[in-house]
Amino acid sequence: MGAPATIIETDIPARLDRLAWSGFHNLVVAALGITWILDGLEVTLAGSIAGALEQSPVLQFSATEVGALGSAYLVGAVLGALLFGYLTDRFGRRRLFFVTLGLYLSATAATALSWNFASFALFRALTGAGIGGEYAAINSAIQELVPARFRGRTDLAINGSFWLGAALGALGAVAFLKPGRLPADVGWRAAFAIGAILGLGVLLLRRHLPESPRWLILHNRLPEAERILCAIERRAGAATPGAAPSHPQTIRLRAAAHTPVARMAAALLRDYPQRVVLGLTLMSAQAFFYNAIFFSYALVLTRFYGVDAAAVGWYILPFALGNFVGPLVLGPLFDLVGRKPMIGLTYAVSGGLLAVVGWLFRTGALDAVELTMAWTLIFFFASAAASSAYLTVSESFPLEARALAIALFYAFGTGLGGAVSPFLFGMLIGTGERSAVFGGYLVGAGLMVGAALVEVAIGVRAERQPLESVARPLSQTD
Repeated sequence: MGAPATIIETDIPARLDRLAWSGFHNLVVAALGITWILDGLEVTLAGSIAGALEQSPVLQFSATEVGALGSAYLVGAVLGALLFGYLTDRFGRRRLFFVTLGLYLSATAATALSWNFASFALFRALTGAGIGGEYAAINSAIQELVPARFRGRTDLAINGSFWLGAALGALGAVAFLKPGRLPADVGWRAAFAIGAILGLGVLLLRRHLPESPRWLILHNRLPEAERILCAIERRAGAATPGAAPSHPQTIRLRAAAHTPVARMAAALLRDYPQRVVLGLTLMSAQAFFYNAIFFSYALVLTRFYGVDAAAVGWYILPFALGNFVGPLVLGPLFDLVGRKPMIGLTYAVSGGLLAVVGWLFRTGALDAVELTMAWTLIFFFASAAASSAYLTVSESFPLEARALAIALFYAFGTGLGGAVSPFLFGMLIGTGERSAVFGGYLVGAGLMVGAALVEVAIGVRAERQPLESVARPLSQTD
């Protein structure tokens, strides 16, 4: 049994929201945003080395097996998100983002030592588990540390940094897979060292981040939360004029050692059924859309356009950079114009453009360079849309269940929309028929347009609102 609940009254959430942007917030973005860079790196490496894995004298994977490896990574991410999401709400954001990063480092290094399909799939699943756990721990921490008026643009920019990792992975693949540079079965192994080296540096950077004060007050650790916030306030300087939130400056909470998981789950389903539907829809659509295309992009280039496996990274690089620019350019509009119109717009435009480009691909109207340019345009919008799905599920539910909610929606969304699509598209590409691949693109386009309609109907207006106003804490008392 945990310690009995204690009624506390605090202004800590309001003080966090009226902070000026400072070096502390830059540290949060750098140390925690690395999660998406690492995910982008892993996904891009998996796609970029697909041809090398097929041509490996040791592995000799088929197109279907390459697609299955993408699914293994995503299944691991689902299971990791569920496990570590619960542990993040139970034991804290800071403790878990060290554990999840450590798992990622170990597993991605082990991938380089794979000797057959089973070992490769296992290590990819463990790598995914580390990244899935990171999503739960990191998204919750970012939401709780960033002032409300910056939350949308910051979240989109950090999620968009996935594509910095993608660009890094593309460059790494080009460097290590260049013919004659390394033996045929060594180049793809060396590429996986990039993530391990990058992650080691981030482990050191994260030592300077504190626990979330919001999590601490919910767990009856008010003195510690006050001490951490005072240190943040000293670093941030004076509060921004006019930045005080519109809700009451203090809240009363029934703080306890932890919130039972049954109460968290019941509250999500009982109190926020529409938000549950919204989160599942947005996450599933973007997961299918992204994973279907990105995990199979290298196969499309090599199979239908004759692009050499060693050159695939050059085609992914502009595609990745376009994806990064989209959230940066569109992100401020999610705070200024609002969540509903911007989420609806980006999902609808992404789906519509995919249908058009898919048709042009089917008819053979595009060469490899033109297809890459078309994908870059589509994912300028789709990257912002996908990032907004994570923003929605991470700010729409009570503080006590934030990490668990992120994990659940990531898990179910990725499981429904993501884990199946790489395997499916691997089979579709394996047929050698453009019309079969186009059929898969139409499914992805339909899911995105459908998600846009759902957002317009039941989306949450969370722009510039404190987290405690968007979703009342389960432990709040009047």
